[in-house]
Amino acid sequence: MLTERRNIRNVAIIAHVDHGKTTLIDSMLKQAKIFRANQKVAERIMDSNDLERERGITILAKNTAVEVADPKSGQMVKINIVDTPGHADFGGEVERIMNMVDGVLLLVDAAEGPKPQTRFVLKQAIAKNLPTIVVVNKLDRREADANRTLNLTFDLFIELGASNELADFPIIYANGLEGKAGLTPALDDDLHVLFETIIEKIPGPLVDANAPFQMLVTNLGYDEYSGVTASGRIHAGSIHPGNTLARIKHDGTIEKINAKYVFAFQGLQKVSVQQADAGEIITIGGLKDIQIGETLADFEFPLALPVIKVQQPTVQMTFGVNTSPFSGQEGKWGTSRKLAERLQAELRTNIALRVEQTDSKDVFLVSGRGELHLGILIETMRREGYEFQVSRPEAIVITDENGNKLEPYEEVHVDVDADFVGSVVEMLGARHGKMLNMTSNPDNTVHLIYSMPTRGLLGFRYRFLNITRGRGVLNSFYLGEEKLEGPIEGRQSSSIVARETGVATTFGLKNAEQRGILFITPGTAVYEGMLVGETPRPQDLAINVVKKKHLTNMRQSIRELEERLEPPKEMSLDEMIEYINSDELVEVTPLSLRMRKRILETHERLRHEKNTEILED
Repeated sequence: MLTERRNIRNVAIIAHVDHGKTTLIDSMLKQAKIFRANQKVAERIMDSNDLERERGITILAKNTAVEVADPKSGQMVKINIVDTPGHADFGGEVERIMNMVDGVLLLVDAAEGPKPQTRFVLKQAIAKNLPTIVVVNKLDRREADANRTLNLTFDLFIELGASNELADFPIIYANGLEGKAGLTPALDDDLHVLFETIIEKIPGPLVDANAPFQMLVTNLGYDEYSGVTASGRIHAGSIHPGNTLARIKHDGTIEKINAKYVFAFQGLQKVSVQQADAGEIITIGGLKDIQIGETLADFEFPLALPVIKVQQPTVQMTFGVNTSPFSGQEGKWGTSRKLAERLQAELRTNIALRVEQTDSKDVFLVSGRGELHLGILIETMRREGYEFQVSRPEAIVITDENGNKLEPYEEVHVDVDADFVGSVVEMLGARHGKMLNMTSNPDNTVHLIYSMPTRGLLGFRYRFLNITRGRGVLNSFYLGEEKLEGPIEGRQSSSIVARETGVATTFGLKNAEQRGILFITPGTAVYEGMLVGETPRPQDLAINVVKKKHLTNMRQSIRELEERLEPPKEMSLDEMIEYINSDELVEVTPLSLRMRKRILETHERLRHEKNTEILED
């Protein structure tokens, strides 16, 4: 028999990137008094890894919990809070978290209103029929317009097919940074209204406390003390440390395991408990080889729960052993065995990722939800000491039962100054984009909505930022599969390629600079086949950038010192991945990022591609 646990609320916080989820959680934790009075607390507490702090986005879903008093009964209620990513590339995290909660807080920036990723995360909540509290955040912004934001949010609920019950959502106004909330834009001095609304409007979990134990594994972790850990919500029954459980695998086979440790969340900590009951979000430690989507159940009554289903990957790229002349100099791990082990380990927690072996034992095909999804994996591995090389991302094309080729499509939202609209519309049209809508924003920018192939977006952001001088904003999310479009024009420029191995000189780079834009400075170690610049010519240009000027007297020596080069174009990992062509790779090491040709030797490359011009000395 199902009963509601009134002393627990399981809530996910969802929003578009940078609408204030993590900052609001900071204030909720502080006001729930989970920290000591004299404890120093960093900002964005839930963004615990370096990449999240550097990029200002949530990448991994995380759990925390607070206890507050029910204003009606006075009973203490535990609120389990899950902070979720706001970017569609990490939608796998959002999709699986929806299995753990009974309601959501949807944060919307009072100035910006609903954005593309707001649509994506809200769609997941509506699909699960989860009650939603809309929090109009950042009321302190000068451009804040709460009424407009609420109207647009209501329209979004209706557009996504929300029921009348879901569309009649409670509204909270807030300033997460200052920890203030209210039922009207006149905010109170704290967040008590938010806590009360969660208790009143989000139902407690419906559980069968007397049924055999069941828990769906929705997250994995590792603890030095308890080993591999599995997190999830208990759907039925209860558990004690030391219980024997049935691990029901994806193929239906059953393995006997022991739950050595049981933890519940308290603030930011996991605390050991002697019993956890249905409805609670817990972590079980001391497991082996467990996978997300598997069921942990009573060994005597092993009943499986529905497996977590997530959207399939849309983009793929190769990860291979580093074959450059500089391989092995900067990385700790570089063999195919180590690379394979690391990618397989990532599959255990990153359920939206796919890894396949290619015809070459040293190259792996890795598929994900977008360039950012794969870029974060590359940067993470780089920081762990791995060195390898990656290819340009490609959209995944499939063939349906009728033999038609289909490719992924995305809805693209662009905010751009009016001066650049013509150029952006032209670029999107050239990549098979179809305009769905064009409106003016309150800040005098223009909002464009397009439907276009994912293939057309690959490499587009780099050119988009250049044309809009870094002021344009582009977001996209997956729509579905449609018929394969025709060819899409790639990068307009070609590459300046090093012709010799050595150390780049001012004299050698001056020759290259006269024909394009440089990527490196004098004194940079280069090898034959490495990209050192960009040229507008239709063909790649091979130049000897390590060449030294022959000096005959002191006057020429001084003139050599006086030569100056323009500052090189610096590119991030994300930009390099977007920039390279299909015949190029990015070499990734813990210390360096280098772009290179697949075929390094100049004359060999010329025979294969017939698209390289050699600049003679």
